[in-house]
Amino acid sequence: MNRIFETIVTVRGKDGSTHITPLGIRHQEGLVILAPFKPSNTLQRLLESRAAVVNYTDDVRVFAGCIVGRRDWPLAPAVKVDSVRLATCLAHEEIELAEVIDDVQRPQLRCRSVHLQSNAPFRGFNRAQAAVIEASILVSRLSMLPAGRLDSEMQYLQIAIDKTAGPAELEAWSWLLQAIADYRLQHPKR
Repeated sequence: MNRIFETIVTVRGKDGSTHITPLGIRHQEGLVILAPFKPSNTLQRLLESRAAVVNYTDDVRVFAGCIVGRRDWPLAPAVKVDSVRLATCLAHEEIELAEVIDDVQRPQLRCRSVHLQSNAPFRGFNRAQAAVIEASILVSRLSMLPAGRLDSEMQYLQIAIDKTAGPAELEAWSWLLQAIADYRLQHPKR
């Protein structure tokens, strides 16, 4: 099954700095599969370090924040790989690069899981969290989406925000709306 799970990946660069990014992953044949775009910081750092941490979190501010340039999140050391994890993630999976299947647009990075740890209980999702994740994906693709599609999808997602959002979801949503407004100021024809 090729289900994609939306996660936050943390990976170190050669200089020791940490890159934090939302990235959909798949599980296939006992491996964790990542497919970052080419070129990207995520791809470059993963190829250099050959290790990363997949963070499972329900704090959608991290997803939205990374998309709009807010990447300063509390970190904690990883256990088995030379990297870090989100300090507040519910669980994390430390991975090592096993194989690269090259592709012009999105190489497939096939990784072995070397450590899986639960850090806090999962209490469930609300619809607003799903809406923020979907909106984050839309905002990451602003230059590719027709304005009408963006507007209709954001209108639909607003329903879940209005009905179920708590303070964290409202904060993340406001960042995404501001990013859309800023983009439209810079690109008036969109």
